[in-house]
Amino acid sequence: QVQLVESGGGLVQAGGSLRLSCAVSGGTFSTYALGWFRQAPGKEREFVAAITWRRSTYCADSLKGRFFISRDNAKSTVFLQMSSLKPEDTAVYYCAVDQTFPNFDSETYYKLSNNYNDWGQGTQVTVSS
Repeated sequence: QVQLVESGGGLVQAGGSLRLSCAVSGGTFSTYALGWFRQAPGKEREFVAAITWRRSTYCADSLKGRFFISRDNAKSTVFLQMSSLKPEDTAVYYCAVDQTFPNFDSETYYKLSNNYNDWGQGTQVTVSS
């Protein structure tokens, strides 16, 4: 069974940076597609970024240039580097795994939360103005 543990969240002032980590255990990490999603109070969960096993990356249009996803297969960890943070970035951030070993590049596919099999518990990010 795959387990995911996010870390790195916290309180930061607007304009600051944070790096989230998600440690994944179980299965074969190098074959996973990995995603980050977030959910703000009273809002739907939304796509943030994804990275395929081939290291193709995708990012929500509104976050491009500020958020970057990366992975370290040796450490079975996926990262989300966030900079120039804004109060509207306040949310619980979740990482997720797609274990199906998708062998294609499709932004539409990786943006859909239903395509991910396992999820972490989330880490709170709060950006103060």
